[in-house]
Amino acid sequence: MSIITISREVGSGGDEVAHRLCEVLGYRYFDKSLMTEVAVKMGISEVEVIDYSEDSYKLRSFIDNLFRRREPLATITVKGTNSAGEITHMTEVLDEERALKLIQRTIERLRERGNVVIVGRGSQVILRDAPGVLHVRIVAPIDQRISYVMINRSLTRSEAKEYIESKDRASAEYLRRFYGVDWNDPSLYHLVINMGRWNTDEAVEIIQYALKKIQG
Repeated sequence: MSIITISREVGSGGDEVAHRLCEVLGYRYFDKSLMTEVAVKMGISEVEVIDYSEDSYKLRSFIDNLFRRREPLATITVKGTNSAGEITHMTEVLDEERALKLIQRTIERLRERGNVVIVGRGSQVILRDAPGVLHVRIVAPIDQRISYVMINRSLTRSEAKEYIESKDRASAEYLRRFYGVDWNDPSLYHLVINMGRWNTDEAVEIIQYALKKIQG
């Protein structure tokens, strides 16, 4: 019963590696569907589930950072009962802090369950010292990443480069702001795999070998 966390640069092929691992190992892929499934078992309403990851994180302005403003992510209606036994409906705003706590609780619960591949979401920090968890970082040369994004997002070379730079900054800020770490710090990972040297199946084989080692 193990967990694999994957941190990846956009355009590196990390998502393909993650999905291929799930196919080969029979693991579940952490997405909003799985998150909702686990959250509901914890007694959390489906409407409260927000998958707030690096991919959805937006770079904050200088003013927002200065005043530590919280970003409202969604507005939900929660049904309740008042002291007279009457049904009430309250509107609540879900912010970053609440969404992060939900993700953290869900990931911690998934560790007990095992056999899951988690991409991003600070999982390499949330489960940093947890036994039976393999942390992997997927990187690739910038030209390879640009070509990948150009093809998959139908962008020009300059647009792809700008997209990558923006995503890299957002991912770096997400990990730094919420977890106080540098996402490029190799000490966070058991493995750092350069996809300029390996193809998807080879990367999966390397990860499988490492997984067996940490399982003892």
